[in-house]
Amino acid sequence: MSEINLKKIDLTTLFTVILLIIMGAVNIYSTTHADNLESPLLLNNPFGKQIVFILISVFLFLSIQLIPYKFFQKFASIAYILSILSLLGLFVFGKNINGSTAWYQIFGFGLQPSEFAKPITALALAKYLSDINANIRTIKTQFYSFLIIFFPVLLIMLQPDPGSILIFLSFFFVFYKIGLPSIYMNFFICFILLFFITVLLSKEIIILLIIIISILTILYLKKKKKSIRKVVLYTLILSSFVFSVDFIFNNIFEQHHRDRINIVMGIQEDNRGIGYNTNQSKIAFASGSIFGEGFLKGPQTRGNFVPFQHTDYVFSSIGEEWGFIGSSIVICLFGFLMLRISRQAELQRNLFSKIFSYSTATIIFSHFFINIGMVLGLVPTIGIPLPFFSYGGSSLLGFVLLISIYIRLDSERTSKW
Repeated sequence: MSEINLKKIDLTTLFTVILLIIMGAVNIYSTTHADNLESPLLLNNPFGKQIVFILISVFLFLSIQLIPYKFFQKFASIAYILSILSLLGLFVFGKNINGSTAWYQIFGFGLQPSEFAKPITALALAKYLSDINANIRTIKTQFYSFLIIFFPVLLIMLQPDPGSILIFLSFFFVFYKIGLPSIYMNFFICFILLFFITVLLSKEIIILLIIIISILTILYLKKKKKSIRKVVLYTLILSSFVFSVDFIFNNIFEQHHRDRINIVMGIQEDNRGIGYNTNQSKIAFASGSIFGEGFLKGPQTRGNFVPFQHTDYVFSSIGEEWGFIGSSIVICLFGFLMLRISRQAELQRNLFSKIFSYSTATIIFSHFFINIGMVLGLVPTIGIPLPFFSYGGSSLLGFVLLISIYIRLDSERTSKW
């Protein structure tokens, strides 16, 4: 065991995370407060449970700072195997909640292994890529890197939990940062755009537009045969994906996911049914105006009009009670945290720590972007918590585990190991 050296710890990141956790706890209290409650610290109240999770988080953080930094790289593979086994175990011992078998029920507390699989997968990727010196331009390296992501994605898809799948797919940004050929990122973005465009328009129109663009590109390239062959190949790949959208939309997504996508795309409107949460969230933001209604004074929050407001929709309480100013402060804190971690990653001399740091920033960004977009009605509701804010032991402990390992590795930034 090593000693905690405060001079080496990234206190800026640590204090930013502590501030976010405190602000999150305040909002959880606000969204779950009841006038007749004897004590907010009772364990039958979400706020009381969250305080327990915060105390456990403090212990978790301190424990990780005492672990030798080489431990994480040495045992990353074992941790990854255990994580996969924990996801497999859900199909035998898991509890189905809201149509998803994603939880273990232990002494009245829910444990979601996918939240811990995110930092553990980041460790496994960092170990594999650092062992081969991040030479991700070879097909073999790309295959094994994608395989590391594929196993948890497959098991989470079977639960099903589309939200967590998106977080794992965001590791492509890490690959891109360390040298993955841009063609993969281009396809990744194209697939996302094509998916939503195909849902909105007919696939025949989309195929026609792809063919027209391809023909124009070929005419422009003229005699460059190698480039023309690539255009033809890309056209076939994109066209094949367009034809697969119906299968993905109707078989992988649940009906409530399809309805939410249709609402966001403007295909249907249902403010009393599947779109109720998002509509009430928008009303909460509108009532908050510039300076907010004040702590415990938000009519939407006090009236429990926004379902799951202490979990997925916690940001709506910030908009209502703290207003535009408070919401902007929270967004700036998250922006600062992500930029800080990315900057520290650039300074890392050790490749394992660098890749894990990039993964940390990517995971936090993905959660932040999707959750805020979901609350504002810009992306479909898919059950993604806001880091350090949303109620939930698995979510909080998963993010604390992620940030604790990052801080421990960052404390050895001057070492090449």
